[in-house]
Amino acid sequence: MPNIIRILPLIILIGIVDFSFYSTILLPILNPNDWWLKTIFWAIPFLAIGALFFFPRRSQRAIHEPIRRDTHSSILIIYLAKVLGIIFFSVFSLIIGATFGLLDLLNLMALNTSSMYEYLRLIAFGISSVMIISLFWGMYFNRYRYKIHKIEVPIKALPSDLEGFTLVQLSDIHSGSFTRPEYLDKGIEKINSINADMVVFTGDLVNNVAEEIEPYIDSFSKIKSKNGVYAILGNHDYGDYVRWGNSMAKSQNLKNLIEVHGRLGWQLLRDESRQIKVGNSKISLLGVENVSAKGRFKNYGSLSQAYKSSSAADLKILLSHDPSHWRDEVLNYPDIQLCLSGHTHGMQFGVELSKLLKWSPVKYVYKEWAGLYKDGEQYLYVNRGFGFLGYPGRVGILPEITEIRFVRAVG
Repeated sequence: MPNIIRILPLIILIGIVDFSFYSTILLPILNPNDWWLKTIFWAIPFLAIGALFFFPRRSQRAIHEPIRRDTHSSILIIYLAKVLGIIFFSVFSLIIGATFGLLDLLNLMALNTSSMYEYLRLIAFGISSVMIISLFWGMYFNRYRYKIHKIEVPIKALPSDLEGFTLVQLSDIHSGSFTRPEYLDKGIEKINSINADMVVFTGDLVNNVAEEIEPYIDSFSKIKSKNGVYAILGNHDYGDYVRWGNSMAKSQNLKNLIEVHGRLGWQLLRDESRQIKVGNSKISLLGVENVSAKGRFKNYGSLSQAYKSSSAADLKILLSHDPSHWRDEVLNYPDIQLCLSGHTHGMQFGVELSKLLKWSPVKYVYKEWAGLYKDGEQYLYVNRGFGFLGYPGRVGILPEITEIRFVRAVG
């Protein structure tokens, strides 16, 4: 009964949307032979409502249910594609109807719109089909299709000991979303094949709770580098998106997650720094807890505290999960040459065509959302994420392993 009450508003919304579309848009133009279209139209919302009943509630126990999650996502994709097609048809029907009606009213042209509506219906069906194919392709072929992004970061007066120093960045693992551990292991093999001097992870190890990472500890503990693996926490690691019975349970979850980093062999930086010697040179690696310039995310970190624990170094790198932190505060620390972030996932949806085109809807929320950015002599790199959240796939924006190589700036 509580489950029905919880989803009742969604059921009502689906009913209103579909009945409105059907009665005002589709019914007037459907032919008697379009019974198959009526069947498909009404079958999709019933599937969507069924998925709402059987999809697990979001709680600390709603984890590792790949069949339910993928089934729910598949039905949602079909439903959204149908709605998109109907919206397209509705908008252009209104535009064409108004235009043709005005021309007819002015006695400029007498037109029959029935053939135009047939073309619009085909186009709307095509748009829905493309959306369905793209989202299913992203879900079943792209979510574990790890891409290595090779980046060179030029640093002024970089010592010879640090020229060619290679750092691998991972971000946003979201282990609670994984369904195919064998594909995950292939990604980890790719990471180790780089033979990095250092590996860093910039937050969101889990979706909600520490136990999500348990089945994958053996896999992620295989990640190695010459100078260790370092990590910070992301906004999802604090358990803020779970209904906890009490504050002690939430606090214990965070303690468990911190302990997991030790079992992985990763050094967790919580508003602190590590000094790493490379030959006669030194890297100061700073890590802050989650800090965001976006009001909807809680702030836990202190850059000033992390900075106090650092020391003069030939290269100073900051790990900060949310890229909005860079422009909001990090640029006030000019000796931090590079900030590494994640968080955006590139929205797991967009278009990237080499250097010619890079677009995702998330660019309208985050100015820096994927790739390398520069302000003066300071750099920010935003990783597109190793895992996925919400939509269990990726369209256009593939899961990322970043290989950063430091070089001496010319001039």
